[in-house]
Amino acid sequence: MKVTYDEEADALYMTLREAEYYESDEIKEGLIIDYDREGNPIGMEIVGASAYLDQKDLSTVNFEISHKLAETSKK
Repeated sequence: MKVTYDEEADALYMTLREAEYYESDEIKEGLIIDYDREGNPIGMEIVGASAYLDQKDLSTVNFEISHKLAETSKK
């Protein structure tokens, strides 16, 4: 997973996996999910991210994958 923040656009993008983009769906204003041709999510964008996250969090964009989540995905 890769997380990037574009300060000028105030947009946070989370790449869930590398795949060819097919279409997007704005599920809520400013929350966009990108899908591959089979309808699987490949990324998520939050437009206006500073309204949801602290500025200090945006300046050090990072993420965690909990041990529990990692074990669950192996099943």
